Amino acid sequence: MTGLRWGILATGGIAGAFASDLRTARLDLVAVGSRSQESADAFAARFDIPRAHPSYEDLVTDPDVDIIYVSTPHPMHHENARLALENGKHVLAEKAFTLNRAEAEDLQALAAERGLLVMEAMWTRYLPHMVRIRELISAGALGEIRAVSADHTQLLPSDPAHRLNALELGGGALLDLGIYPISFIWDILGAPTSIRAVGRLIETGADSEVATVMTHEGGAISTSLSSSRAAGPNVASIIGTDAHIDIDTVWYSPTTFRVVLPDGTVQETYTSEVEGRGMQYQALAAERLVRDGILEGDILPIAESVAIMGTLDEIRAQIGVRYPREEV
Repeated sequence: MTGLRWGILATGGIAGAFASDLRTARLDLVAVGSRSQESADAFAARFDIPRAHPSYEDLVTDPDVDIIYVSTPHPMHHENARLALENGKHVLAEKAFTLNRAEAEDLQALAAERGLLVMEAMWTRYLPHMVRIRELISAGALGEIRAVSADHTQLLPSDPAHRLNALELGGGALLDLGIYPISFIWDILGAPTSIRAVGRLIETGADSEVATVMTHEGGAISTSLSSSRAAGPNVASIIGTDAHIDIDTVWYSPTTFRVVLPDGTVQETYTSEVEGRGMQYQALAAERLVRDGILEGDILPIAESVAIMGTLDEIRAQIGVRYPREEV
């Protein structure tokens, strides 16, 4: 056990995966909150959680909870994370971090004002294979990085009323799926200096496919593709002058990669050995930051999460996607 006591806000599928990995890592999961007592009780029984709250308000006011994992869909992240911060809780919020940059900036400001950690749960960045990739890049193993590409393509429900397709629920491939390759590109190349995006919209006005071409400092180029209507390879590559890295499917989860020299020689093969799904690494990082009194993460600073939301805003503007509550 560590010093932080975790509470989970909402009881959907991603919450279950996170709870399981918290147990795997032997972290202190003490409470869950749902919109009904029945749902909270069932989740608590499933993961042996001592306290089950029938509302999010009861969870965030629980004096025995230090940090809240917000696992609701992204249109609710701002409201739910704000509620936790206002009640003195550190926050790990699922990605996409919020609906847009303005909401992200509000959470960043509130957390700083209250002296609390707020962090985006982009779990991929904390996985061992991504740690190793950053080590290789830092050591200059790839030479000058010239290009990065990644896709996140899945065959998801096509029902117009499903949250993935409903604009009023923040639907669309970009915020659900595209956040992964866009954040990955930021991780490797930093902020884009130019953004070009194209997309396909469905009958609800939400995006089903989005492709981007971005340039970065030094002239490097990145490409990304996201789709909610077709499953693709879900691989990624980082191409440098001295070598390239091929990350196998599914690149954003524990997987394998190879460092390949220009003549085709495989210089290194990395195989992930991760217990569970791998969501515990982001939780361990959050605990380390709080323990050390650091409120701006190193692997994914909150300022970067805010800026990435700005990139997503620009992509949406270019493909013509605007959420109803942004019209106010």
